[in-house]
Amino acid sequence: MPQVALITVHGMGETPRDYAAGVFGEMRARLGPQLRERAAFFSVYYQHILQKNEQIVWKRVDTQSKVHYDQLRKFLLFGFADAAGLENRKEMHGSVYELAQGEIARALLGACTLNPDMPVVFLAHSLGCQVLSSYIYDAQKARAGEPVAAGIWRDIDAWARPAVGRALTEHEKWYLAAGTCSGLVTTGCNIPIFVAAHKEMHVKPIAPPTPHFHWLNLYDPDDVLGWPLRPLSPGYAALVEDRAINAGQGAVTWMLKSWNPLSHSAYWQDVQVLEALAAMLRRMAE
Repeated sequence: MPQVALITVHGMGETPRDYAAGVFGEMRARLGPQLRERAAFFSVYYQHILQKNEQIVWKRVDTQSKVHYDQLRKFLLFGFADAAGLENRKEMHGSVYELAQGEIARALLGACTLNPDMPVVFLAHSLGCQVLSSYIYDAQKARAGEPVAAGIWRDIDAWARPAVGRALTEHEKWYLAAGTCSGLVTTGCNIPIFVAAHKEMHVKPIAPPTPHFHWLNLYDPDDVLGWPLRPLSPGYAALVEDRAINAGQGAVTWMLKSWNPLSHSAYWQDVQVLEALAAMLRRMAE
């Protein structure tokens, strides 16, 4: 029976379904033959909810007009369309926000089925950090009996009936609310972009889901989409460990020196990220 689950959440932009295959392979190799069988791997994929419409818009622009910096434009179009789509009308039933949360819940349910008390480590990148943070924040509010305005935690029972085909047990609801989450690694995190306009008293992180919960936030100072989190508020300062790294080592900077888009997509191939994640998994698998 596996002893720890790694669940990944991808970031913004065009993303293949097998986006996590590389990092899963690295984790198996770094854990070694004795520990790799104690780890279970799950990936959350929500890009299919957004990508088809974005591809239509890009194709129209690309074929019907003349624009420069095609790859940069495509990166910005897909990336910021993802962010806008997730936040737009999120209170509506069937919203992108709700559908993305459903994908996180399904991954957690898969882990719970393998081992109902298995600790979970999340690895989230870029926009996925905001998606996951909102999911856990909503879940914790719902579990505390507070009203939730959007997403599946507005009424988890109503979501489960068509999505799972049955009612969830109380233990499953607790598990789906990240009840066993012991570690979170965020890379290229852009949560500050979503909360910067809020008053500081309203900028609150998730509560630690478990007593030994550790949130490690890895960011490249040259990546303008990746941010430290501790400066956001006293709550973030108390909860998060920020660590600056160079995720774009060896990459050729083809934009302004202050932003290397290659670094934003290079985190999960970086040795510092991989070893930090493997160390977290080792502690729980041993």
